[in-house]
Amino acid sequence: SSGSNFRVGPVNFYRAVQDKTPENVAVAVALVFMGSRAEFWPKHYLPGMKHFFAQVGYKPTREWKEEIVFWDPSKAFAKPAVTATNAVSGTNTVTQVVAPPAAPTGPIVATFPDGTEITLPPDRDPREVFADWMIRQENPWFALNIVNRIWSWFLGRGIIHEPDDIRSNNPPSNPALLDYLKQELVKSRWDLNHIYRLVLNSRTYQLSSMTRVASTAAEANFASYPLRRLDAEVLIDAINQITGASDLYTSPIPEPFTFIPEDKRAVALPDGSITSSFLELFGRPARATGLENERVTRPLPSQRLHMLNSSHIQRKLEEGPKMKAILDSGRRARDVIEDLYLTILSRFPTTDEFRNAEAHAKSSVVKGREGYVDVAWALINSAEFLYRH
Repeated sequence: SSGSNFRVGPVNFYRAVQDKTPENVAVAVALVFMGSRAEFWPKHYLPGMKHFFAQVGYKPTREWKEEIVFWDPSKAFAKPAVTATNAVSGTNTVTQVVAPPAAPTGPIVATFPDGTEITLPPDRDPREVFADWMIRQENPWFALNIVNRIWSWFLGRGIIHEPDDIRSNNPPSNPALLDYLKQELVKSRWDLNHIYRLVLNSRTYQLSSMTRVASTAAEANFASYPLRRLDAEVLIDAINQITGASDLYTSPIPEPFTFIPEDKRAVALPDGSITSSFLELFGRPARATGLENERVTRPLPSQRLHMLNSSHIQRKLEEGPKMKAILDSGRRARDVIEDLYLTILSRFPTTDEFRNAEAHAKSSVVKGREGYVDVAWALINSAEFLYRH
């Protein structure tokens, strides 16, 4: 894509790359679209691939922080800067200007990630040449990377693990499955919804999270649904949804339009720098590397303490509009407890759960509203709420 980063969303891909040199853009392209880490390639591949991105131009506008990305054929060759040397002659300093050598005028030969070389046409954006190569049916990377990432999103682990580390010496746990999904993506003309349906309707996805065999091989072959805590953004959105509360998201980096409306969900935040203390605590990545393992998903004691004992969560449970409507309704205990279970866990309480919740709410230690808040607090700290299962 080319155009303004304010008006053409995809050009922000180039803006997100920390160093806009052609080589670093090529590394980012390989990681995102091919699931491949260029550090494992033969050494001569990356210098050849960077030519596809050597003609990407950037220019500012009068609008603050706006940048235009465009194809700049004049950047086909990098011309060395003019240098100067100083020579002392008697009491005078003489400056000698050294002109840059003439830029080469021959054809540019670029290298695809499979080692194939191509002479770039002078009248076409090299990025288009690379994109055409990437989506060929016989190309092993793009379709394979997409379906492997989709599988990883839904099952918590890629058929090739990690999902952005596709290479010959990191084989898939189930080659036939990966090949089938790849062929289906190509046959459906890159219809992601088709792949979603295949995965979500599969017996593998619908397996219980109760492990039948505890072994590394069982995990790699998806013998049960992996128990995973909700991602930071999903968790805070779920808490806000059940309580009717909201969070304030801010950015330390001044950008246009960083005002975030109250009803903006965390999963929809467009920028890694727009965050909150909750998102940082629960492992939302800064998106500095683009690697999947940048996100920290393992539970930490500080996270448990926040869920159990923070004023942030307490305010939502006590003052959130949806919670207040339930807690202050003045209805009988059964109705209040059933509403809490339906709102938080999307199910009715069992007989034992209702008996325990009612006993706590009517105990001499806590009575009425305070007891119901305790029930809600216990429910959001349950594995049933915190984990995908």
